[in-house]
Amino acid sequence: MARARPSPLAEGAAPTGRAAAGRGLLAVLVLATALGPFAMQVFLPALPAIQAGFAASPAEAQLAFSLSTLAIALATLVYGPLSDRIGRRPALTGGLLLYLAGTALCLFASSLELLILGRIVQAAGGCAGMVLSRAIVRDLYPREQAAQALAWITMAMVVAPMMAPALGGLLVDAAGWRSIFALGLLAGLVVHLACRARLVETGRPGETVAGPRAMLGAFAILLRHRAFQGYAAQAAFSMAVFFGFLAAAPFLVVETYRRPAVEYGLLFVLVSGAFMAGNFAAARLSARFDSERMILWGSAGSLAGAALALALALSGVWTPLALFLPTAMGGFAQGLAMPNAQAAIVSVHPGLAGSASGLAGFLQMATAALAAQLVGSLATGSPVPVTFAMTLCATLALLGALHGRGGRAGR
Repeated sequence: MARARPSPLAEGAAPTGRAAAGRGLLAVLVLATALGPFAMQVFLPALPAIQAGFAASPAEAQLAFSLSTLAIALATLVYGPLSDRIGRRPALTGGLLLYLAGTALCLFASSLELLILGRIVQAAGGCAGMVLSRAIVRDLYPREQAAQALAWITMAMVVAPMMAPALGGLLVDAAGWRSIFALGLLAGLVVHLACRARLVETGRPGETVAGPRAMLGAFAILLRHRAFQGYAAQAAFSMAVFFGFLAAAPFLVVETYRRPAVEYGLLFVLVSGAFMAGNFAAARLSARFDSERMILWGSAGSLAGAALALALALSGVWTPLALFLPTAMGGFAQGLAMPNAQAAIVSVHPGLAGSASGLAGFLQMATAALAAQLVGSLATGSPVPVTFAMTLCATLALLGALHGRGGRAGR
């Protein structure tokens, strides 16, 4: 019987070859994965200021968020198969160079159109770490350890974007919205240098031909699997819950509740902290409960949080905490479900782990982009539209979890 491949991050691994880079590689994965969410979250408190600075409508300003989210969707579709062909390392370092170019364009943008273009390029490059870290983890770990590894990586990478909105709010209030892109440029340079210094190749480049026909064929194989259908839908609509909230919350805090931008950032710590706590719980509980049960529990809890926020909004309780506390409750539940759903997705077909990660990432971000633009365009000054959208998306996420429950990922 074939022996399971040991994790290079395992305690006591010999300090040679792939094992020697284990701990350093994990740190690099955390940094690279955190960069994209950090850039997105640090930008959000600036949206009202950008709208005012360029005299734009809410829908026009929202394009800087929703189109960058769509760029992430399209880029994630490519990074996985590309990394299967050329290797994880060149795909990731190339993405980071793209991020740096886009961030520089945002920093010096003289019009809203140039800012939106820069945000698109920045997002397309910054998402490389989010996509490829999943495939790298699948390269390093056997399947039974993947959910725990993804939970720890996700929990660690949430720390940066958890603090980013508060930092972004401080920068906007103190130095204007361009200062957030100066910070993003510096952060991207640090991550790029770290990846060039410590990232080792974990894949088997060249074994998979990643041409368009092969890529579509891989996607077709995955889409025929019930577990992939269900859990990809669960992850996509869970992401839509979160992005619908992100699209509306800064405007509600600044314009409806009349609070400073930095307060949005401080309140957002509740949501990110709850998600991180959910990931911590998932890392502990995944060894005791099967992933299907964890995904179902998390999906139900996310729906309960969104429904509570909607009930409070319909009751006329329009306060920041009435929006952020139920969302934090749902964020904890999403933290339970997300790493288990991701592990199920990339384990459907181990030979297509990169393609599965890319396709699932595309579905997540495309759905999130649509939700963000729709919710952001409904700037009525009321929390009812956003909480209704969150409840609808959470319901669809739960239905996806129920559909995937019988699929038994990895068969």
